Amino acid sequence: MKQNALKHLTFILLVTIATGSQSFLCTRASTDYIDKTEKSQRIAAEVITTLSSDEYEGRQTGSESERKAADYIVKTMKKIGLTAKGVDGTWFQTFTFVPHPPVKVHQIGDSTQLGMGLVKEVSARNVIGYIDNGAATTVVIGAHYDHLGWGDENSLSTEKAIHNGADDNASGVGAMLAVAYKLKNSASKNNNYLFIAFSGEEKGLYGSNFFCKNPTVTNMNYMINLDMVGRLNAEKSLAISGVGTASDWKVELDLVNNYGFKNVYSESGVGPSDHTSFYNTGIPAIHFFTGQHGDYHKPSDDADKINYEGVNAISSYIYDVVIALNDNGKLGFQKTKDESTAAASFKVSLGVIPDYLFGGEGMRIDGTREGKPAAIAGMKQGDVVVQIGTYKVTDMYTYMEALSKFEKDQKTDIVILRGEERLTLSVTWQ
Repeated sequence: MKQNALKHLTFILLVTIATGSQSFLCTRASTDYIDKTEKSQRIAAEVITTLSSDEYEGRQTGSESERKAADYIVKTMKKIGLTAKGVDGTWFQTFTFVPHPPVKVHQIGDSTQLGMGLVKEVSARNVIGYIDNGAATTVVIGAHYDHLGWGDENSLSTEKAIHNGADDNASGVGAMLAVAYKLKNSASKNNNYLFIAFSGEEKGLYGSNFFCKNPTVTNMNYMINLDMVGRLNAEKSLAISGVGTASDWKVELDLVNNYGFKNVYSESGVGPSDHTSFYNTGIPAIHFFTGQHGDYHKPSDDADKINYEGVNAISSYIYDVVIALNDNGKLGFQKTKDESTAAASFKVSLGVIPDYLFGGEGMRIDGTREGKPAAIAGMKQGDVVVQIGTYKVTDMYTYMEALSKFEKDQKTDIVILRGEERLTLSVTWQ
């Protein structure tokens, strides 16, 4: 898992060569930045590989490695030509929170194992850059940069090792800064643009929540969030949630989709990432996501598994969406049905990784966890859950609602589709 300097530089060169093809360029909706595309690709690749190198020790919220990552992001923002828009003319917005339960924050290497006490209050910081076009409204584009360090309570691995978080979420930061470069060099000036690298997302959206309660700009137009955009699959399935928060979203997203993306839309403005904080403040917000995978929250989420051409296509797509929206004025906010409320009442777990990009009926399984009910019952990747007990499952939200109906140690029949075969399997809830 270790990434030495030679591997790091070689990988960036390979990415630049691989993504130098003009295949995406010939279909793009806008052309005013085409001559700058190669530079934006290099920015994305360098940011992703740098932040997810072992040098940054997994960027745990509130740690020295998080501060080091923040300083690196500032340097990149300066190179792009952004200006500081944090507190008191700085690039930063510092916030504190009390974790529940109290945690140990890695400062250097595995120092938590050397007797450092519990950290009862954590201080972290958002990084904020700005393009001031003198416009009346400001568009916010964000991505969290914190991750799990050497593995915290959110790790899905028993291995004590650096969790580099290449997809989660160095990929989002890289894509965000590629968009920043394109917008900095764009002739479109109808909005100002604010770029925020949030911390505290992994602990509970703390950074974005703090910003929304203490914004450093006024009159925000809308927000675009990028979280885990580094694993675009061969079908080019792209999950975009929050499209119900403004009537303009779907129209413009479809209009400029000249990339062959198979968009999987979700209306709800509430979800497990930083766009939720903006939606809760009454700001239209959408979230881009390329799907869950077996390396999620594990040490194996490394830079060599990123689909860099996919990251470049997504950043170009977001740029096109922003440009298309620049003539729409301020977007009108719409409240959406909170499709995730059932998640808070879970008492049981099936032990699966859902396929969030599945657009068919039911909940398709992207992976199972050893020793959990699904694996014990014989469920496999690709199986589609269509019924749990007496509750029909038509999508992720009816699946979550069904889970809220059961108690631990209950036995329940689950109906799945495996290809053309319909099977009934028995599980004991954990």
